[in-house]
Amino acid sequence: MVRSTWFLPSAVAAELDPDREDGDGGGRRVRRTLRDWVVDFCFFLIAVFIGLIGADGAAKNPALSEHMVVLDQLVGAASCAAVWLRRRWPVGLAVAMLLVGLVSDSAGGTALVAYFTLAVHRPFKYSALIGGLAVASIPVFYWLRPDGETPYLVSVGLISMVIVLVFAWGMLVRSRRQLLIALRDRARRAENEAALRAEQAQRLAREAIAREMHDVLAHRLTLLSVHAGALEFRPDAPQAEIARAAGVIRESAHEALQDLRQVIGVLRGGEAETSSGRPQPTLAALDTLVAESRDAGMKVVLDLRVADPKAVPAAIGRTAYRIAQEALTNARKHAPGAEVTVTVAGAPDEGLTVAVRNPAPPGDVPPVPGSGQGLIGLTERASLAGGRLAHGAGRDGGFAVEAWLPWG
Repeated sequence: MVRSTWFLPSAVAAELDPDREDGDGGGRRVRRTLRDWVVDFCFFLIAVFIGLIGADGAAKNPALSEHMVVLDQLVGAASCAAVWLRRRWPVGLAVAMLLVGLVSDSAGGTALVAYFTLAVHRPFKYSALIGGLAVASIPVFYWLRPDGETPYLVSVGLISMVIVLVFAWGMLVRSRRQLLIALRDRARRAENEAALRAEQAQRLAREAIAREMHDVLAHRLTLLSVHAGALEFRPDAPQAEIARAAGVIRESAHEALQDLRQVIGVLRGGEAETSSGRPQPTLAALDTLVAESRDAGMKVVLDLRVADPKAVPAAIGRTAYRIAQEALTNARKHAPGAEVTVTVAGAPDEGLTVAVRNPAPPGDVPPVPGSGQGLIGLTERASLAGGRLAHGAGRDGGFAVEAWLPWG
């Protein structure tokens, strides 16, 4: 990209490679590219060529004395040298050529180059003002220095048309450059927006992964913790109870591994739910969840007031399942021994309500570490589904989680 800017106009190159800019005493300046040097040299040659034609015409004009011809040629030579300043002071050079052009035929080429440069590098208001003054000065010029070979009106009309065409050409070049820069800016913004969208998608994916991993594994790992703790603190428990606890631990570990494998498999290949062999749970699997909790020693009362749980949309049913699962997991950790009530009610066009409540735990409860991320994740999950979720402690020391999900 940096190499290619040497073949672009300096204004465009500065936009593509801002490091090319350097300052000077007069303000912002951009180092010339290779193309700029070639164009400036060509314009210098054009100014010299037109200046020689003007000098020859001045020498043949009987209305001019020999001293005026020499002065005309000196002014024209100085004007041609000033072409190299056109990029730095386009307005100043155009104004100077407007004044010099009134007294010099040889400066005509430089004047045209200055007008073109002004139209390219400055807004339209400068071109309109100076262009109007330049056209208005043509009748004055030919009145002071008449051309003996060409009629007055023809000379005025021809030169005025040339000046207008030069300004029009310059404004066309300026518009094209602005279009190029605008397209480049649009492409850059599109790239930045695409990068931001990709970053946002990655962040949302990470959040979804974290939420799903928490919902899937927290329930299983809590079962492992509870039964492992029972075995640790009751080593003299009956053999049957130890075997039962070990079986729950083994089954919970197996289920946790299966759930983990399922989530990772879906995330890796974006596979359908049925391809992993373990479909995502829906509201119809709520009975199984409650049975697992009861097998783990919890007291759970299920009040399912939905006529046909399988008729609940899969996405809504899965969200309701995860809410109940997380609430049961929290009740198991923070209120062991308390009876938990799970109530699910609703109908199409009315919405689905999920409520999980537990009273204060009987006896002291050892402090259990928790960050509250599970409840935050449930709130986000309910919000993404178009519903709402509330949770908090009651006056009796219990805790309640209530959610409403749309069922349309």
